[in-house]
Amino acid sequence: MNIHYTLCGFLLILFFSQQTKAATFTLPLWTNTSITTQNPNTVIKHGAVSHIDSPYLNVYTPKYNNHVAVMTISGGGYAREELAKESTPTSAFLQQHGFTVFELVYRLPNQDNNDSLVPFQDGQRAIRIIRTQAERFHIDPEKIGVLGFSAGGHLAAMLAIQWSHQFSTLHDSIDQVSAQPNFVSLLYPVISMQAPLDHTHAYKSLMGKNHDSVKQAFFSVNLQVNQHTPPIFLAHALDDRIAPVQHSLDMQMALDKNKIPYELHLFKNGGHGWGLGKAKTETTQWPTLFLTWLKNMNIVETDYSNKK
Repeated sequence: MNIHYTLCGFLLILFFSQQTKAATFTLPLWTNTSITTQNPNTVIKHGAVSHIDSPYLNVYTPKYNNHVAVMTISGGGYAREELAKESTPTSAFLQQHGFTVFELVYRLPNQDNNDSLVPFQDGQRAIRIIRTQAERFHIDPEKIGVLGFSAGGHLAAMLAIQWSHQFSTLHDSIDQVSAQPNFVSLLYPVISMQAPLDHTHAYKSLMGKNHDSVKQAFFSVNLQVNQHTPPIFLAHALDDRIAPVQHSLDMQMALDKNKIPYELHLFKNGGHGWGLGKAKTETTQWPTLFLTWLKNMNIVETDYSNKK
C-alpha cells in the first residue's frame, strides 16, 4: 500500500477520424450491431459523444509491443463520454509506451430506452473480447487492465470488483471467458452511490429518482471490494468538486481492509476532468507515476517509448 500526497505548487466520421487517428481499427462488441452505421442520434460536442447505439472498441496497436493490454474508459457522468479529453489522448500515450490499447465506447444508462446495466454489459463484453483475441494482438491474457476517468472510473471499478456478476444475457461462447481485469487505474473516480456522496451526475444517470438502498449498495464499489479484487492505482485532486476526493478515500479504506495492493496519489490542485493532466498542476505527473507503478508491480518489464 502506498499513498502519495503531492502538494507542490460537418460529420461524425470526420470527428472520429481526427480523434482516433492513432487507432488502427475498430471492433464491435455485439454480433448484432454494426459499427459502420452509427446511431443518427449520436451527439458530438466538444469531443464528447452520447446516445451510443452500437458500442465498440477503438484498437491502438503499438510499434513495439510490451504484451500488456489496457482498456481505457472515458467519463461524463454516464450522460456522455469525454473521448477527446480523456480516453483518446491517454490511449495514444499508452500506445507510445508499448501497450495495446482498447478504447471503449459504451452505451449509456437511461438513454434511448437503455436500462442501468448497459455500460457494465458492454464493459464485461469488451474485456472478454480482448482476452479471446489475446493471441491475435500478441498480449498476455493475464495482463489485461482497465483504466477509467470519473464515471468511467466507476465503470472500471465495477468491472474489476463485480467481474463474477454476469451482466450479459447473451450466454454465447465469449460470455464463458473470464471478464476479470488483472489491474486497474482509477482517475478522479466516482466510487460511492451512498450519502453523502450521492449527488454526482453519475448517480443521477444510474439511479434516476430511485433511491433503492440495495441498488445503491450494489453500485457503491467500495462496499463490494473483496479478496479477489485486482491491484489498483488511484489518483485524485483534493480540490475536486465534481467527484470529491472522499470517493478515492473510501476506496482506499476498503482496499486496506481487504489487503489489496494499491497506490493512491492525492494532488493539491487540478479539480476534475484533467485527462492526461491539467497544465501547471501536479496532475500532469500521473501518467509517469502509473507507468512506474506497473513496473513496480511486475506487470510491465520494458518501456518502449524511447525506441526508434
